[in-house]
Amino acid sequence: MPKFSANLWYLFQDLEMMDRIDAAAAVGFRGVEYNFPYQWPASELAERLAEHGLQQVQINAPPGDWDLGDRGLAGLPGREEEFRDSIEQAIGYAKALNCPLVHVMAGVVADGAGVDAAMETLADNLNSAAAACEKEGIGVLVEALNPTDVPGYLIGDTAKALSVIGAAGHNNLFLQYDLYHGAINGDDLLATISDNLGRIRHIQVAGVPGRGEPDGQEGGGIDYPALFNAIDGLGYAGWIGCEYRPRAGTVEGLGWAREYGIG
Repeated sequence: MPKFSANLWYLFQDLEMMDRIDAAAAVGFRGVEYNFPYQWPASELAERLAEHGLQQVQINAPPGDWDLGDRGLAGLPGREEEFRDSIEQAIGYAKALNCPLVHVMAGVVADGAGVDAAMETLADNLNSAAAACEKEGIGVLVEALNPTDVPGYLIGDTAKALSVIGAAGHNNLFLQYDLYHGAINGDDLLATISDNLGRIRHIQVAGVPGRGEPDGQEGGGIDYPALFNAIDGLGYAGWIGCEYRPRAGTVEGLGWAREYGIG
């Protein structure tokens, strides 16, 4: 059966973070992820996770200054030292939370300027991050973010993500495949997963095109129960992160997940 983790950056928005952990456990999630945990002490997060027997399945490395438009540091020339510091911080949190995966965001290049230099920086930084994380038993994830939602992001589609992983050349780099971004880009979702199963370590999901619940109500033409079962049938053993914006309340929108023991 597929395993679903609650992305607490998106779900249970009416609660404080620590209470979101409680709420995720209460409705049956056994794994959680959140994009940026760094404003909460790692020890407090770890204690709350342990209380519920929850697994932290993924975190993002610090992205730079989000409010000023940063969407990652890995591909930004001149900010290598800041990037190295961000990876050290991510490793510290991942170790404290017993989290096996860290997603490293590439960054945004405005107006396409300096893309070649940015891609070289990205490959170098990903290689060094992968090496540092490997020493601690932590895998590094790379994800494509579609250009409609995140204009200028250095990794705009799955092919580019795979190319970046190849260019970096480290065996501790893996693909985080977001079904929402893939669908917006026109991917054949199941074929993409089947073709890259050995490289994918984490999957995320949201409804298409509105990024609500993955229940087919947004008219995106995706049969989610069939897709989830097919992914399971391929032998994918990782988690599927619920990175969506509930159209009403989180609990009210979990009807799609009841067959998986959630809600």
